[in-house]
Amino acid sequence: MKKRRLVMRTIILLILGAAVAYTLYANFTKDDIKKVVVGEQAPDFVLVDLNGEEHRLSDYKGQGVFLNFWGTYCKPCEKEMPYMDNQYKQFKDKGVQTLAVNVGESELSVSKFADRHNLSFPIVIDKDGQVQTAYKIGALPATFMIDKDGKVVKYHTGQLTEEMIKELMEQVQP
Repeated sequence: MKKRRLVMRTIILLILGAAVAYTLYANFTKDDIKKVVVGEQAPDFVLVDLNGEEHRLSDYKGQGVFLNFWGTYCKPCEKEMPYMDNQYKQFKDKGVQTLAVNVGESELSVSKFADRHNLSFPIVIDKDGQVQTAYKIGALPATFMIDKDGKVVKYHTGQLTEEMIKELMEQVQP
């Protein structure tokens, strides 16, 4: 009986030790994936919009970019979409582009959402989540302001007002 108890305790201790070792390893290596930092080059990507056209971030060099990550289920995202669209119409001919990256939802739900809100800016879908991973996206909405040289100027998480969007676009206007 004592021998069996000793074996069980040893097994439990080994399992706990392995769990602690794994946790420490995971915490020390997670920082290997660099976060997108203000002042550094924005990671380039290519995504396809709802019309089947490719959008490569580096193709927008020379222009400012309002890069917004969102989801149809995200209420703050939904509230800021009409403001984004209004400001897109104001700034698209002044050298500031809007690119809305949906976080991997179906084309049908994204398309219905865009139609319901009469959105005119390009909407791309990050089907496999690689762009979200590259930009370390957590909470939505998440917005990056990218200048004409492709550098991240500002990062904002949470809902934006129309005035905030206007100010952000003015900051990256070439």
